[in-house]
Amino acid sequence: MADTGNLQSLAHSITAVASPFRSYLNELYDKYHPLNQGAVADYIPELALAKPEWFGICAVTVGGQSFEVGDCDQLFTIQSISKAFVYGLALEDHGRAYVNSKVSVEPTGEAFNSIALDENTNRPYNPMVNAGAIATADMIKGKSSTDRLKRILDMFQRYTGRELDINVPVFLSEKATGNRNRAMAYLMLNFGMVSERIEETLDLYFQQCSILVNARDLGMMAATLANGGVNPITKERAIDEHYVQDVISVMLTCGMYDYSGEWTYRVGIPAKSGVGGGITAVVPGKMGIGTFSPLLDAKGNSVRGIKVCEDLSKDFGLHLFNVAKAERNLEDWIESNNVTVDW
Repeated sequence: MADTGNLQSLAHSITAVASPFRSYLNELYDKYHPLNQGAVADYIPELALAKPEWFGICAVTVGGQSFEVGDCDQLFTIQSISKAFVYGLALEDHGRAYVNSKVSVEPTGEAFNSIALDENTNRPYNPMVNAGAIATADMIKGKSSTDRLKRILDMFQRYTGRELDINVPVFLSEKATGNRNRAMAYLMLNFGMVSERIEETLDLYFQQCSILVNARDLGMMAATLANGGVNPITKERAIDEHYVQDVISVMLTCGMYDYSGEWTYRVGIPAKSGVGGGITAVVPGKMGIGTFSPLLDAKGNSVRGIKVCEDLSKDFGLHLFNVAKAERNLEDWIESNNVTVDW
């Protein structure tokens, strides 16, 4: 495995280089930092401790260049963002046919924590709602609960290039208040969508949501998907290239809670949000975007994070279905650094 400490130091050194693109990100930060709409999640006491002024933006290119503004070192729990990546691991463990037999990929107008299954198939609607995420967590292979958790943490390390920890108080709070998720799990057990190891799988699900990340991690995770599943810094493969399209497709259609349709219309970039305040967004073949701001809208998405992604998409023509000439050319702005690094 590559020396991730040295590689990350190189990435951070690039961040410090003056460039038009970094100046642009600074302008976005200054533009939206005063925005105080929304509220910090408080259904778990630990989440309520987040400071409303926290705000970070990180963009990582598929070539390994990193651009950071604001609170990119501030740790927070990954929450629902974990669902997309664990879905990818389940695909690697079982393949498309089996995973699709247990979890559909259809968007739903229901709330992410709705106790509802598809009436025709009895499957959860998609891997991004809680029921679907519990079903995919149940599929993760391992000889024991510890082994299964280790496999998930190892998977996230391949994406981020560093070891990640679990916020134990958040995990215990989620476990103590998780009766709604238990109801979903037992409903799915009734229809054969999950195994009988309900409590073990729920613990695994609560633990994956309690992993600590920062905006830099989210940018690197998205860049890894944008780079065909290979971490741009460490060059380590995080996910089989055949399943990258599955993950980012479901992120595009279902990744932003019940704002996903509006997001696809306005931003058009595969993304996943979490109530910890993070958004990870994938621009295939170009870069990954990670944002962090704990002020959430009524749907559970970061208010500032949405604004940042809207501007990036509009100004650089990043919408997947954009056919008009962008106001700025992303590649030109990135190359303007005149930085050459032998990765």
